[in-house]
Amino acid sequence: MSNAFLIDYIKGRECAILGLGVSNLPLAHTLCEAGIKLRIYDKCTPEELGADALSLRDAGAEFFVSDRNFEGIRGDVIFRSPGIRPDVKGIADAVSRGAELVSEMEVFLRLTPARTYAITGSDGKTTSTTLTGRFLEAYGRINGYNTYVGGNIGTPLLDRCGEMSGDDRAVLELSSFQLMTLTDAPERAAITNISPNHLDWHTGMDEYIASKKNITSDRTRRFVTNAECSETLNIARELARTGMEIVLFSSEKSSYGEIFGDIRPVGGALAVYEREGCIRVSDGVDESKALDVSLIKVPGRHNVENYMTAIGLTWGDVPVQIYADAAQDFFGVEHRLEFVRNLEGVDYYNGSIDSSPTRTAAALSALADRSIVLICGGYDKKIPYEPLARAICEHGGVRAVVLTGATGEKIGREVELYEKAHPSSSLILLYRQSDFASAVELARTVARKGDCVLLSPASASFDAFKNFAERGNTFKRIVMGFESSV
Repeated sequence: MSNAFLIDYIKGRECAILGLGVSNLPLAHTLCEAGIKLRIYDKCTPEELGADALSLRDAGAEFFVSDRNFEGIRGDVIFRSPGIRPDVKGIADAVSRGAELVSEMEVFLRLTPARTYAITGSDGKTTSTTLTGRFLEAYGRINGYNTYVGGNIGTPLLDRCGEMSGDDRAVLELSSFQLMTLTDAPERAAITNISPNHLDWHTGMDEYIASKKNITSDRTRRFVTNAECSETLNIARELARTGMEIVLFSSEKSSYGEIFGDIRPVGGALAVYEREGCIRVSDGVDESKALDVSLIKVPGRHNVENYMTAIGLTWGDVPVQIYADAAQDFFGVEHRLEFVRNLEGVDYYNGSIDSSPTRTAAALSALADRSIVLICGGYDKKIPYEPLARAICEHGGVRAVVLTGATGEKIGREVELYEKAHPSSSLILLYRQSDFASAVELARTVARKGDCVLLSPASASFDAFKNFAERGNTFKRIVMGFESSV
């Protein structure tokens, strides 16, 4: 496929790539194939990076082993991997010398002719992105356009710009890391919610929130967000004065007036809510039915909110019937409250994506009527765990928690402190097992017939795994390997 858009953008300038990760690998191949001078800086050697890196070296790319400060980097255009802070010394020095600092996603949004939809948030962004893509794909098959889904969801799209047209749609999941320096925002944007996250990387909540706000700019025509989240409601209140169309959704309120209150958008406004078992959309005058909640196959109020996010983004772009058709065969995204198996009367669920307390609280809420053995713990993102302790202790059905990983002890202490401060809360059995596989096996021995064992770590995976998918797949492999004792 032609990558003329990208090559024309580079215009013969020398390029540097910082970190040869998933997002930058297709970009590197495209630049090499076009004969553009390319330097790749990574903490690993080409031999350690593997076959792709070796093929890039054979194609002419220069490799440099660099520490996290990236001092001495050279290039007219520097592509930053999302996990690398833009203010490290080497990058700052290069920019001061006139280098242009960008990322794969920033350039994609600058170059793509497709209509763009993007979703960020602390929780729910992958499911909301997937649903938005499904809605647009379904209508595209009828209406003759293509839909591309990518970004933080795992698929880079920059190298596919050349095959896109102005009739096509691009749906993007964006992380705070990707948004940190974003200036060319999408046409339609959503923030599902904001809660403390990634505070091991960001300097604090102010920087984290500021990065999320970068999902909108002067080119954004519609902004969708959660009316029940104070941080995102404040962002909507600011944007309502700019003339941008504001869409607020709520799983607690049930009318336009309740949701918007004293907010008076200068541009258009829509409210998305549930009443009488149906998700509805109102402009303050007329109300339309969008989707019967009974058709949603994935459990939990948070998934109703994910549908509201996707409906808010696509309302007016697809026929209403598309929502019902798409819901019929959507059973969720892998590693998100994913049913694994039933063994001896115990259900096993994989929620490896749950890397924050709010995600785990939502998973517990979705299983509100169940007796649960919870597996928690992982990499420490320096976020508070008192809210998780409250969710565990007030759930009523959590019998036991198997604590593992770097945050296991921290979570256990917060549960014990909460129980001490709230003697009426149910007493939770706490087990500690540093090894992940042993923790899963211990959870099996603790579980009784009728229980569910839920992997919902409330922590990232990097203490023991490459990513949440590897952690979830390990959990599933262990569980599927259990043999019946009957």
